Amino acid sequence: MVGEEHVSMVPAAPSKIWAADVNGQPKEVLVNSNAILLDVLRDKVGCLGVKRGCDMGTCGCCTVMIDGEPRLSCLTMAQDAEGCDITTVEGLADGAHLAPIQKCFADHGGSQCGFCTPGFLVASQALLNENSNPSNQEIACAIEGNLCRCTGYQQIIESIQAAAAIHRGESELPAPASDAHPDPNPSGPDEPTMPPGHAR
Repeated sequence: MVGEEHVSMVPAAPSKIWAADVNGQPKEVLVNSNAILLDVLRDKVGCLGVKRGCDMGTCGCCTVMIDGEPRLSCLTMAQDAEGCDITTVEGLADGAHLAPIQKCFADHGGSQCGFCTPGFLVASQALLNENSNPSNQEIACAIEGNLCRCTGYQQIIESIQAAAAIHRGESELPAPASDAHPDPNPSGPDEPTMPPGHAR
């Protein structure tokens, strides 16, 4: 850069409107034509559960479902997913209540440090959507693209088998610890129904 002038060596990619259904909601954002799906989901759509790990397709942290198929968003051009139905880890839960796969990961130790967990959850749910009675070998095959440095994988397989049993109706998802409820202070600290002595 000389003075206030800057000459770009590579022309910037043109911007375009990108549209898709993300977690059941229609989204339309302005993106560069060469944008990677991972960047669009995190930076434009706000799905921060999609993790950036290796950027080379070797760790599985960024796994999402595109039209029901697990895909690595770090290796997917956003334009290739345009108009598709995209599910991230945020889309697995039923409102405020965890999906069976999420609850089972919590109960069986499938999540430890948690960084890889969103990718495992999405890949596992994609498997269970197609096969509610997977063998351990089928589970291992389904998650072979996901890297975990903490669990040793046994707890992950146990979590998926427990969720599969719920999908088959052989066991029930434990009742949630509490009912979903709206924000108790929707209007801020001066809400008249706030209990006396509430912190401000």
